[in-house]
This record gives sequence, structure tokens and C-alpha cells, in this order.
Amino acid sequence: MVKVIASSLRKGHVVEQDGKLHIVLTAENVHPGKGNSITNVNMRRIQDGVKVVGRWRTVEMVEKADVDEREYDYLYGDAEGFHFMNPENFDQITVSADVLGDDKAYLHDGMKVYLKTFEGVAIALALPQRVTAEIVETEPVVKGQTASSSYKPALLDNGLRVMVPPHIGAGTRIVILTEDNSYVERAKD
Repeated sequence: MVKVIASSLRKGHVVEQDGKLHIVLTAENVHPGKGNSITNVNMRRIQDGVKVVGRWRTVEMVEKADVDEREYDYLYGDAEGFHFMNPENFDQITVSADVLGDDKAYLHDGMKVYLKTFEGVAIALALPQRVTAEIVETEPVVKGQTASSSYKPALLDNGLRVMVPPHIGAGTRIVILTEDNSYVERAKD
């Protein structure tokens, strides 16, 4: 365990609170006009998956666990969970759906991801910043709409809904940010 300042906590960090380990889901530093700055943290307890909220002054020291982070290849998903392989030694690890959360929609065969493990147990997944997906369904193009002022909803092949410019149609491959499901550009492939 290492002590770190509370304001440095980020998504994916593992902290100890009340003798139990928690994975940070979101961390936000709040600076009110008057009084001390605080860090609000939403966490999931690793032991049983219960979500909890932590709140520290930004200058307080917090116990941070040492987590192993390695690159893995996504293989497949089944009733047991989602299976990943370490490309160096070909060891496989199974990750439950609750650890992945909403990120499981982005996974596709052979995708390279970073898995964070603590004592051999997967606790978090780090996806690539950008993912390419194909539009399955969207509204038709309306003549006279300007691309700068409006966006329309589109359904992707992975089941996600994103907002795209009006000139983008079904069958088009696009690049989206995994952080907030936002459209970036047409895929260049």
C-alpha cells in the first residue's frame, strides 16, 4: 500500500477504506468558493461489488493498493464471463460482467485491452480511447440540413446509440470515443 493525496485519485485506482479494497469508478475534485476543496469518489467494493461513495479533503492522504496492469487480448464471452489472454505467456483470465460494466459493448474478437488485476483477480478494464464501429440503423438524410447545427441518433453494430452528423448513413463505419460514446470521424479503413 502507498499513500497518495486524495486529489490524485483517478478511475481504475484501487484504494483501501475501512480495511476493505475499493476500485475507483469516478473521481471529482470540487473547489467551492469558500471552505476546503474536497474530492468526491464513487467506488465499488472489490469483495462484494457494492457501490460506495468516498469523500476526502483534497490534501488528505489515502491508501492506494499496488495493482498489476497488463495488456490482454479479448477472446470471447460466454455464460461464465468474458475471456482474455495474456499474449506473452498465453495464460487466460475470465472476467465477470459486473467488472466490465457498460464497457462490454465495445469488446470485439482480438481487441487489445489493459486489464488491472489485484492478487490474480481482475478488477478493472481499460479500453482503447477510440473504437471503430458500423452504423446499422439511422434516420435518412434530409436535404438542406447543415452539418454544423444538428446531429441525429444512430444505432451501431455493438448495440450502442450515438449522435452522428446528418450526412452519415447506415452502413458507414465510424470512429467513436469510448469515454463518452461521442462521434469523432468516419473510419479511414
